[in-house]
Order: sequence, then structure tokens, then C-alpha cells
Amino acid sequence: MQLKHFLYLPAFGILAISSCGEQTESNKAKGGLDPALINNPRTAETPESVAVEGLATMDFEDTSFDFGKMHEGESATHEFKFTNNGKAPLLISNAAGSCGCTAPDYPHEPIAPGQSAVVSVKFNSTGKTGHQNKTVNIFTNSKKGIHMLSITAEVAE
Repeated sequence: MQLKHFLYLPAFGILAISSCGEQTESNKAKGGLDPALINNPRTAETPESVAVEGLATMDFEDTSFDFGKMHEGESATHEFKFTNNGKAPLLISNAAGSCGCTAPDYPHEPIAPGQSAVVSVKFNSTGKTGHQNKTVNIFTNSKKGIHMLSITAEVAE
């Protein structure tokens, strides 16, 4: 490898770092959440005695729902209601279904302490038959961190 190729490496590094900074600034300009809002002191390196009393909570009325009998090709939606009973704003960073047939929709803004909201889960039974058991993982800054919701259905042809 020639010496001039080594000279390009630092230039690419500087370009990558500066473009990341610009992206963060543009996210803030678009009304995106400030990453400083996320502060969860529980890590693998910290003892369990770390004070977590000041964190958000995500307390659901129910975490599972049975759609009952459906015909293949039908879609159904259920809203899982929750409340932040913690002392900090609750942030949901992502929600992911166990397969493409399960689509969660969640609040993208902080949920203030004492405030309630819903996570809506839509199940599309196209291409599915028999007993269906699907899950949705919700990634948050709460005491628990990751919350799991489950839906079931019996899909007939």
C-alpha cells in the first residue's frame, strides 16, 4: 500500500465525525429528543443498590390480549394502556414485533410522571393459520428497561 493511502484515513475519520455532529444538530432542529433525557443508572457494572427510585415506570393495565377467533387475512388492533408512575419522563426508544405481522405504534414524545398513554398493536393474519402467539418488545428508560406485550389469536382459513 502506498503512503498516500495512509494520508486519506485521517481525512475520512474527520469527515465521519463532523457528519455525525451535523446529524445530531439537525435532529435537534427537527424537534427530536435530546439524548441527555435518557439517564438510567442501572448497568452491568453498577451494584443493584443504585438508587432507581427517581426513574420512570411503565405500568400496564394488561400485558396480554387474546383476539379470539379470526379468519385468515383479517387484521385486528388492541391498545395497551399504561401509566408512568415514576418520577421522571418516560421515553420509548423503540418497539419491535416478533414478526412482520405484528406492528406496534407507540408515543414518540416523553410521557410525564402521572400521565397515561397507549401502545397500539396491530395483528395482520394474512398467511397465518392456527394458533398464533406474537410478542412486542418495548425499549424504554424505565426501571424495568424492556417491557414485553403478547397477543394471541386462533386463525381459521
